[in-house]
Amino acid sequence: MAWTWRFEKSDGTEVTPSVTPEEFSTQGDAESWIGEHWRDLLDGGAEQVTLSEDGTKIYGPMALDAEG
Repeated sequence: MAWTWRFEKSDGTEVTPSVTPEEFSTQGDAESWIGEHWRDLLDGGAEQVTLSEDGTKIYGPMALDAEG
């Protein structure tokens, strides 16, 4: 199983992340990574993220900005 993030503007348009993501083997690893990099991703233009497992949406979009 592969867990991946999709990076988007607030309107749902996909953007290239400023920090190179990877595929994660667990949901916890994916969530830990986003917890470590969310500020850099937000500064780089991503406003929200969606988590998927093997192409199936698990949750999101989730705003990276706590005020968003």
